[in-house]
Amino acid sequence: MQNLIEVRSFILALVAVSFAFLYLMLPFFSVILWACIIALLFHPLNTKLLNRYPRRENTAALVTLFACIVIAVTPAVFLTSSFIKQGTAIYQQLESGQLKPALWIDQIRQAFPIIDEVLASLGFDITKVKQQLGALSVDAGKIMASNALLIGQNTLSWFVSLGLMLYLTFFMLRDGANLIPILIRALPLGDERERLLMQKFAEVTRATIKGSLVVAMAQGALGGLIFWLLDIPGPVLWGVIMTVLSLIPVVGASLIWLPVGLYLLATGNTSDGITLIAFGAIVIGLVDNILRPILVGRDTKLPDYLVLLSTLGGFTMFGMTGFVLGPLIAVLFITFWEIFSREFNIVLEDEWQEDAADMEANTNSSSE
Repeated sequence: MQNLIEVRSFILALVAVSFAFLYLMLPFFSVILWACIIALLFHPLNTKLLNRYPRRENTAALVTLFACIVIAVTPAVFLTSSFIKQGTAIYQQLESGQLKPALWIDQIRQAFPIIDEVLASLGFDITKVKQQLGALSVDAGKIMASNALLIGQNTLSWFVSLGLMLYLTFFMLRDGANLIPILIRALPLGDERERLLMQKFAEVTRATIKGSLVVAMAQGALGGLIFWLLDIPGPVLWGVIMTVLSLIPVVGASLIWLPVGLYLLATGNTSDGITLIAFGAIVIGLVDNILRPILVGRDTKLPDYLVLLSTLGGFTMFGMTGFVLGPLIAVLFITFWEIFSREFNIVLEDEWQEDAADMEANTNSSSE
């Protein structure tokens, strides 16, 4: 009895301390998650360095971390800076009246009268739609400007988070391989199940970053390039926005280049409009339609509709980090149910067959 009380008390204290620790780490959730993701992505490079220079874990981790900074961090800082500058400039033009979204809408309506007919058939008031779109563009400009100001004010905090992430990444690269056996031994799910779940975590993370992020960056870069070639204002800004929207499967970057292409056609820039729409449909669209299923769906073994829903749900719940967490949660959900159906249903079926046999034996004995 005394031993049972001690065990239960210890488990209760363990759960309480674990929840307290998780609550303590909650403000650093994104930092820790991205440190794990970057370490996972650059783990092959770290392993090659260790194979070539054994017993130099610190040196291998530092070289790998430097490669990470050159490949990923530096371009991200540059794009963020350009995004803020161009976003602020466009908001100032909206506020001063140099850019007039209402005028754009009228030009598109005049060039494509069918739009009025479609909206009217769907029960939309054309005037209200125009007012709402105009207000939406101004609100979007305010959001970009306020976020730019917020980022500017919190630059020190952002760099502290970046430094903390890189610091954690170094230790994840150096000690990550040793942490996995410790986690497998500590978790009470069964070693084989834990290995399967960690394998799924690694596969989905690599596939999502390699697929969704690479595809999104390719589409954003191509979109920004064609905007720059056509002399459309803010090519870096729109390229970054298309990169973010490209994380959403199916629609993605077309939410930007298609309306801009229609506007160019409506304003008489026929060659530019046709060029933009053709480039978006053929080049940008093919990047999504060809690469995404190959890089994401095949590795995660998720159907396209589940990739779409889990990505949108991830964005809704977790923000930008959700494009990784959404598909990851979906795959873990499927994996847990596969384990349950493979292992526990067999046990339930055996018990049911034993109960059926006992009932049959009891029926036979009573009839005799």
